[in-house]
Amino acid sequence: MNTIATEKIVTDFETQQETKLIFSPEAPNKLEDLDIPHSLVEDLMLRYLYTKGSSSILGLKKVLKLSFPLLYEIFQQLRQKQFFEITGMEGSDYNFTLSGIGRETAEKRFKVGHYSGPAPVSLKKYNDAIRTQEVELKVNRQLLKSTFSQLVLSDSFLDQLGPALSSQKPIFIYGPTGNGKTSVASQLSRIYQDSVLIPYAVEVDGQIIVVYDPVIHERLDCNTNGVDQRWVLCRRPCIISGGELEPNMFDLKLEESTKVYSAPLQLKANNGILVIDDFGRQTMSPEILLNRWIVPLDRKVDYLTLSYGLKFEIPFVTLVVFSTNLDPNDLVDEAFLRRIPNKIHSDAIDAEVFDKILYRLISERNIPFQIGIEEILRELCLNLGASEFRACYPRDIIDIIQSISDYEEKPIEINEVNLKRAAKLYFTKPNSVSKQKR
Repeated sequence: MNTIATEKIVTDFETQQETKLIFSPEAPNKLEDLDIPHSLVEDLMLRYLYTKGSSSILGLKKVLKLSFPLLYEIFQQLRQKQFFEITGMEGSDYNFTLSGIGRETAEKRFKVGHYSGPAPVSLKKYNDAIRTQEVELKVNRQLLKSTFSQLVLSDSFLDQLGPALSSQKPIFIYGPTGNGKTSVASQLSRIYQDSVLIPYAVEVDGQIIVVYDPVIHERLDCNTNGVDQRWVLCRRPCIISGGELEPNMFDLKLEESTKVYSAPLQLKANNGILVIDDFGRQTMSPEILLNRWIVPLDRKVDYLTLSYGLKFEIPFVTLVVFSTNLDPNDLVDEAFLRRIPNKIHSDAIDAEVFDKILYRLISERNIPFQIGIEEILRELCLNLGASEFRACYPRDIIDIIQSISDYEEKPIEINEVNLKRAAKLYFTKPNSVSKQKR
């Protein structure tokens, strides 16, 4: 399963009754308050003007996410160096462009790196933010049922999941395919009742690492006046990565064309959840993946390396969830399993849960149905090859019935005839081919 894609600004954050932030950095208004080298801000200003041609201080404020007084101070310093030509004024704001010497300098800075977006925060500020925003989660059965109200889950499963989430320690969910492990993982972040601040970027040794990812992080449209605008208010992140996962996705990635680093998955997932779905089916071996996580899981810190060898420490404040339909004992050794204290078995469902799933889907899609179809479908599943009931069967078979109805240009209906036709398409007969060969 690919990383969750949610490129949107969330305006209906249903659980956001409390908007008070536990981490609320003030915007720097003077050079001495700035947590990154002011020369880096100069570079950002020059690069932006180099690519856009002209700007105003308010225009730079909108792009760089820094305060007007701070940018005005740096503007005046660069103006004294004759880097700018003033083209006009609007009130107390200047419109300006690069001078000859300014363009020459900006071109040199542009060759070093192309980034000219929101100013980064310092590594120390980032580390402080992650530690301050560590989750304090109180979980009970009522909250779990509300969180997973869109799914049909047994009480026994919820009673395993609840204490595991409460501990905020690594979780291993395992069991047969098709019983909702990925569905549960994709909704885990709903358990959190608060929001966090995520920086657009982080500065390390003069290098810029882009952290905020609009495809992954769900931005909240809330009033954050007074807060340093280099930070974005978001839901706690939930990143799901599956079979496409590769070792380099846990390392800094330097874009050669721009000379800017993109943050690895675990850094983007800080203060949230990182789900390794389909564990054991990646192109890399489980041993390689698990060896990468031994130190972070034990010490709650990780180490990243810049392209020229500089290594630095970052917090690893992430709930890691492994999900697999393979036997955990075949994937990892006992030493690693000890580091994952919460092991939850997602077993086959019983007839009662199976029926609830079936009728919930019918209700949600408003589909006409024949009385007694739950018994018909259960019998079909067992007669056509299923050894047990799985949560995915009702949805998959109803989807097939919908496709049949679309194909035949008829209204959809769940009845015995359509169930039999769809079930025969869905289930395989593993011995039929071998019998024909004999």
